[in-house]
Amino acid sequence: MSPLVALGVAVLAISTSAILVRWSDAPNVIKALYRVTFTVVALAPLVDGGDRLSLARIGRRDAAVAVAAGVALAVHFVVWFESLDHTTVAASVTIVQAQPVFVAAGAWVLLGERVSRRGALGIGIALAGMVALSFGPALLAAVDPTAEPAADVTGAQYGNALALLGAVAVAGYYLAGRSLRRGLGVLPYVTVVYTACALVLLGVAVAQGLPLVSYAPHEWVLFAAMALGPGVLGHTVVNWALGHLESHVVSVSLLGEPVGSTLLAVVLLSEVPPPGTLLGGAVVLAGIYVTASARTPGRPDQ
Repeated sequence: MSPLVALGVAVLAISTSAILVRWSDAPNVIKALYRVTFTVVALAPLVDGGDRLSLARIGRRDAAVAVAAGVALAVHFVVWFESLDHTTVAASVTIVQAQPVFVAAGAWVLLGERVSRRGALGIGIALAGMVALSFGPALLAAVDPTAEPAADVTGAQYGNALALLGAVAVAGYYLAGRSLRRGLGVLPYVTVVYTACALVLLGVAVAQGLPLVSYAPHEWVLFAAMALGPGVLGHTVVNWALGHLESHVVSVSLLGEPVGSTLLAVVLLSEVPPPGTLLGGAVVLAGIYVTASARTPGRPDQ
């Protein structure tokens, strides 16, 4: 299959994630736990002898990095899933997809990596869009109280804040996993980090006293769909595409996720985002595009 076609399929698969999460009534920690666990199980048959040898050679430092990346990924899933309970799919997915902005900012602040003027401009545009997306409705409600109920505005701001935390967490996952990714192929990398993530989520679920197995059959179908769709056909294929396409092509293509998720939400959830959300989201996407296109072509460190 052509890498561009595969990438298109991956973006479509990733776009279903928010819809599947919304359809499930299980606790968010449980959704995340089984999405990650089933992804590892689905990929296990594809791990060959060379991959297993790479896994066996992981040292203590790499194991610690894997745990750190797994913790960050677990936080990302839980807070993003929770954000979808409080704000629109369009706002949540757009904000959480801004992770390239936070990867660039984090690499600049924590690793001393240089950010070009174009990259800095993109970061600024995206952040301005997030402010407009989150606080624009509140300002509109202050001017015209009939525009949107204050309680909805407050709830949406909370959901947007959770999505922002999810974007920061997944940026931390990418930054933590950089050195580990250099020494492992796609499948060993996904296996070790997702296993660490699943163990973290399992610990949280047990600590919260959440039931692990007593869920309706349709919930298990949704858990499997989250793993096979966004997990295997989505993010795993994106990682594969990174070996065949320039990184900025892949990064920019992922801007299709907020668009696809928003359209699916309109059709499947009857959720039409307000004009302010669409405008703010468009500014965020513009900022992400500028940031992603400012990166040097070539395979990324993620």
